[in-house]
Amino acid sequence: MNIHHLELFYYVATHKGIGLAVRHMPYGIQQPAVSSQLIDLEKDLGTVLFHRRPFALTPAGDELYQFITPFFSNLPQTAKRLRGNAEPLLRLASTPTIIRNHLPLPLKEVRKRFKGFKLAIREIEPMLAEPLLHNREIDIAVSFWERKPAGGIKFQRLGSLGMALVVPESKQFKSADQALKEAVGNSFGLISLPGQTSLTKFFQQELARRNMAWKQTIEVNSLDIIQTYVLDGFGYGLSVLIPDAPLPKGLKLLPLKGYPPLIIGLFWMGKMAPVTQAFADEMQKYVSALLAPNKR
Repeated sequence: MNIHHLELFYYVATHKGIGLAVRHMPYGIQQPAVSSQLIDLEKDLGTVLFHRRPFALTPAGDELYQFITPFFSNLPQTAKRLRGNAEPLLRLASTPTIIRNHLPLPLKEVRKRFKGFKLAIREIEPMLAEPLLHNREIDIAVSFWERKPAGGIKFQRLGSLGMALVVPESKQFKSADQALKEAVGNSFGLISLPGQTSLTKFFQQELARRNMAWKQTIEVNSLDIIQTYVLDGFGYGLSVLIPDAPLPKGLKLLPLKGYPPLIIGLFWMGKMAPVTQAFADEMQKYVSALLAPNKR
């Protein structure tokens, strides 16, 4: 098996296509050459590794990709360490609410151990974590789990959060069920994250299971924006119960009892660099303390 062919396959699988892979390779190579050499790799292995249009790894291709990913994804950092010029850099991504309210304390602890380390933080919607990791644009993501990650991405569970409705404080609701009944019966607006996010998707699935329907009327990309629009009278919002998270005056959270909780955790690829591992450890300690029974 030709190691160069494996490297080409790694780039093609990571970027989900030969054309995109050619643009991201660290050296010049033409698309026909990549295609030809991958055909040679498939002939050598006696199996098809991926379907071209639309791009999709076969089971054999996925197995090979997961096997070679730790090696190729860690090459850049390994080269830096061997040259002796690696600098502590942490590139992380998460949702705006988590970045604003829950990353500062863990990052302060990391800074005590890695003084002067560089930090790059990126706001994302939950479904964007995996592509950024595959493209090696980030080192780690704090996001919600929806399904088993593919392509060599690893996951560490931090905890789970319940769903809740955000409603005006002036409403005399004693439960989320009362708010739901009024909203559905009077066609009130539903303000929530995009439909493909786990929060909105799982909520709608549970509504369907209960033979209820509540159409989303406003789509936003941040839980904070949901609060703003509820305050302005556009409807009720779908959110999560995050302990110690600030809530604007005039709003209240109603837990959606019996609805599936959201699992939150860390996503990464390959072996963590020391600064990334330190952040993962501090994040686990922070969430464990935040969700401790005596804090609820």
